[in-house]
Amino acid sequence: MYTDKKSILQLAALLKAHGIKRIVLCPGSRNIPLVQTFTNIPEFTCYPVTDERSAGFFAIGLALHGGAPAAVCCTSGTALLNLHPAVAEAFYQQVPLVVISADRPAAWIGQMDGQTLPQPDVFGKLVKKSVNLPEVQTDEDEWFCNRLINEALLELNHHGKGPVHINVPISEPFFKLPVDQLPEARVITRYQGLSVYDKDYKPLIERLNRYQRRMVVVGQMSLIYLFDKRYVKMLYKHFAWFAENISNQTVPGQPIRNIDPLLCSMNNEEQEKMRPELLITYGGHIISKRLKNFLRRHPPIEHWHISPDGEVVDLFGSLTTVIEMDPFEFLERIAPMMDNRTPEYPRGWEARSKAVPDVDFPYSEMSAIGKIITCLPAPCSLHLANSSTVRYAQLFKVPADVEILSNRGTNGIEGSLSTALGYATVSEKLNFIIIGDLSFFYDMNALWNPNYGSNVRILLLNNSGGEIFHALPGLELHENARRFVTATHQANAKAWAEDRGFEYLSAHNDAELSAAATYFTQPEITQKPLLLEVFTEKNPDIELLKNYYRALKH
Repeated sequence: MYTDKKSILQLAALLKAHGIKRIVLCPGSRNIPLVQTFTNIPEFTCYPVTDERSAGFFAIGLALHGGAPAAVCCTSGTALLNLHPAVAEAFYQQVPLVVISADRPAAWIGQMDGQTLPQPDVFGKLVKKSVNLPEVQTDEDEWFCNRLINEALLELNHHGKGPVHINVPISEPFFKLPVDQLPEARVITRYQGLSVYDKDYKPLIERLNRYQRRMVVVGQMSLIYLFDKRYVKMLYKHFAWFAENISNQTVPGQPIRNIDPLLCSMNNEEQEKMRPELLITYGGHIISKRLKNFLRRHPPIEHWHISPDGEVVDLFGSLTTVIEMDPFEFLERIAPMMDNRTPEYPRGWEARSKAVPDVDFPYSEMSAIGKIITCLPAPCSLHLANSSTVRYAQLFKVPADVEILSNRGTNGIEGSLSTALGYATVSEKLNFIIIGDLSFFYDMNALWNPNYGSNVRILLLNNSGGEIFHALPGLELHENARRFVTATHQANAKAWAEDRGFEYLSAHNDAELSAAATYFTQPEITQKPLLLEVFTEKNPDIELLKNYYRALKH
């Protein structure tokens, strides 16, 4: 009855779920599994049109009558190009049109095989979204395929209507119909500009109050935001609230910040018992790999992502709802609407979090980061470079009124110092920069500009190479390859820093670090920018951290 190609089964199930009922079918061989599947679904009304040029405009006519999206499906090669005029018309007339093209496997494109040409993105800027589906071999392929189709179909009516393109590579054999029912495909929905007058508002609140095990996870936020105090207790009472330091969230209550130690202290069975039913996320990147793995292994029933731009971000593989609005406006709006129960779920997480012992490391990069962070004057800005630095900083409590910044958009080491200096140049506060040696020396020309002033304090962690590489699980470096992978070096920053007008401090042991940290964090101690270089052994921190986590597990 239906093809066994899982990408096509996902597509058929989601077209049905998103309310697309009219499909124009063009003849061909590569699209036979699409045609045979669509024509066997009773909810679809299918229309045969031989000429693709006509078929595209015919589908536009179907969509214009009533405003519901229509689809057109063609075979591979130049058949798709004949839809171009209709796609252009749909784009400029803002008609919701789904273009579905069968394609040859990617390996055969450009190899003189018949009816092949590069089909992904062939319509360029004339479609609102273009996706190229994977040929499904694994569960991850199927999740990716599902997400891409949802993204494309959601874009049909997002900030105006318009066409989308879904390209479907299909390998042989593809004439068999062994499947007798469509899969239960995950449907992602999007709400835009939700208000109390919106017809979807009340059902959403009802869904919210259906669950007792509710969790909020906050990603990176560039600004410190203070919730309306009327809602702080309401929100904190009803949710287990997880927020890393880079989230810049100081409320509601005291969010759980010791995320990695907390999750490390729990075995898989204990984590399963603490699985959330509803997960709400907002903000940008999440650093903690343990948190990602926890929510991927123990997914919630529903995951709502609150996003001002309405983008589909499925970090944990369980996204069900995108709410397009300011996250703080959404949270403050729902706070008074929540039921009066006091669920045990947030209390359970809070108790577990408080039971985890604080970190206490001997002299190391981690102890240096901890000493500086705990002594930071408020208010100030703290800039965290990538790799080990930003991860180690999550182990320590940051004082209130400290704004935290980090280049987590792509997580690269380049430009960490330049970004921080650019920010400091127009800032009236003290700006502390914590950076590793590779990040610093890679971007050392950042100090070669005349723009920054005395409000810059740099903590440089120098262990003569890339610390993060030693933490990669399963990596065993051959001695011949070690210096290439970890970028070992013997450089120090003293001459360069002093040449650029910095007051230079250094530490080689705990006593020197304590003395330097006290001076380094005092406001108005000097009229010069400061650089504190902390020298450690090549690889003590990874072992210290592993020992700490081993102790938590026992």
